[in-house]
Amino acid sequence: MASVVIIGPAYPLRGGLASFDERLAREFQSQDFSTTIYTFSLQYPSFLFPGSTQYSSEIAPAYLNIKVCINSVNPFNWIKVGNELKKLRPDIIVVRYWLPFMGPCLGTILRRVKKNHHTKIICIADNVLPHEKRIGDKQFTSYFLKSVDAFVTMSEKVLADLKLFTNKPAQKVVHPLYDNFGEKTDKTEARKYLGLNADDKIILFFGFIRKYKGLDILLEAMNILKQQSSNIKLLIAGEFYEDRKLYDEIIAQKDLDSQIILRTNFIADSEVKYYLSAADFVIQPYRNATQSGVTPLAYHFEKPMLVTNVGGLPSLVPDGKVGLVAEPNAESIAQKIVELYASGENHFLPYLREEKRKYQWSVLVNAIKQFAQQ
Repeated sequence: MASVVIIGPAYPLRGGLASFDERLAREFQSQDFSTTIYTFSLQYPSFLFPGSTQYSSEIAPAYLNIKVCINSVNPFNWIKVGNELKKLRPDIIVVRYWLPFMGPCLGTILRRVKKNHHTKIICIADNVLPHEKRIGDKQFTSYFLKSVDAFVTMSEKVLADLKLFTNKPAQKVVHPLYDNFGEKTDKTEARKYLGLNADDKIILFFGFIRKYKGLDILLEAMNILKQQSSNIKLLIAGEFYEDRKLYDEIIAQKDLDSQIILRTNFIADSEVKYYLSAADFVIQPYRNATQSGVTPLAYHFEKPMLVTNVGGLPSLVPDGKVGLVAEPNAESIAQKIVELYASGENHFLPYLREEKRKYQWSVLVNAIKQFAQQ
């Protein structure tokens, strides 16, 4: 039996990367791979982590072999884990790369592994150049990339960024569907569960709140809609990963309290389906983006989207078919929200159901297998 080790966040850590890695492991298992996830005993030092906690409150995922062992700041640990994996000799290592901070840790582990002259190392690169730049980013990334045999990206932007650093084999594969949060529920039932009015027009901003995601632009758009006597409400579901003062000030200054529904705690996996099912449309008002995990989530729950014309987002959301593309400013976003409601949810459903067929986990695993065979 072929063997694969996935290196990246997983339970007891929480968040989109952990959910992705666990779902990827299940796909490898379904294709008869002996599969183990090596995750972090320490992912970030607490002073670097912007949220309330790095750890999940959910029960452990069933039937997954998860080894909690990597310390991101301890070089002695990197050597130990690297030597362990070198001796284990998995056929494939799939390593997630999303932040230059992880470059020294992951690069050192993989350098040890490569000494076995057997294991093929394939990187899923979520970002190469980070959204929020820091000193040392390029050096850390360069160090990491040299330890990898081939790369999978999930956007053209990351693929282009990657080519600035290396000419190793690389391929873009669309971000698979997040189909591990259950099936969509009836909108009325979902709103009842969340304590929302069944008759309201509700749009959804979902996920961690950071500057590049443009929530402040969306709040300005809500003010424009308010001036147009719109009765649309914005449900903000996700944890602040930066100071919330800016957003609270906009809500207060524009008197948006009656239009905004704040659920700014971390959304547990078991509740994700209710938020997506309760919304009419999903709004992604990003300032810049490579790809977004919210997009395949919306595809799974068959929710039309509004995305901004930045990075890889427009290629994932065909304009006028599965949603609308706006410019990253409040006026354009407000106008497109009005157009979404004018078209209606049902207008987009046939296209959503057709387009989502492209987003299968087997496509990603097959790409990784092909690189490993080469």
